Amino acid sequence: MLTRKQQELLLFIHERMKESGVPPSFDEMKDALNLASKSGIHRLITALEERGFIRRLPNRARAIEVIKLPEAYSPGLAPRRGFNPSVIEGGKIPQVAEVPIKAVASDNSVSIPVMGRIAAGVPISAIQNNTHDITVPAEMIGGGDHYALEVKGDSMIDAGILDGDTVIIRNISSANPGDIVVALVDDEEATLKRFRRRGASIALEAANPAYETRIFGPDRVKIQGKLVGLIRRYH
Repeated sequence: MLTRKQQELLLFIHERMKESGVPPSFDEMKDALNLASKSGIHRLITALEERGFIRRLPNRARAIEVIKLPEAYSPGLAPRRGFNPSVIEGGKIPQVAEVPIKAVASDNSVSIPVMGRIAAGVPISAIQNNTHDITVPAEMIGGGDHYALEVKGDSMIDAGILDGDTVIIRNISSANPGDIVVALVDDEEATLKRFRRRGASIALEAANPAYETRIFGPDRVKIQGKLVGLIRRYH
């Protein structure tokens, strides 16, 4: 699944190429998505390429080929709500099919969906696919809806969360100071950090001295869930 901004950019490129046969410039993409700089477009383009939605053709300026569109895309379709938390929220453009996040119990274990990757470092665009399910002990999660994310990065190592771990997240939209949460910044970038308050602002605190605590206004951060468990595989 794509983030809202990734999908907006993909559909903008697709529609522009249908109209003129030429991909839009980075400046046009920046203006269309109301971003402050072209660096954000570079990140979105890279994310779309990594996910197999576009291909950049070498040695040609502005050469972008749209390989595929979201499965549910069709001009004129009303928006469809997908998995919530809004790391993969709907937005105002067509979405892929809904993904249930209800845990499925069997005996003393519970199957929950793995929804992709979360950054434990400098925030990256969330990868939002229900890639597979995992089975965890029922006592690990308790009540409520849960999902899992694969950790990318090392900013939470002092909290015992390593690159490659799988974190189990309870799907809630609030947190207490000190909780480790999935935080969505500016409706685009998702990260795993410790939640703090600094006056009226929100601080996202790393558990690694190599990373600075980042401070945001309360309107820029949405809590997408709280860490309740962790799975680590040894190879």
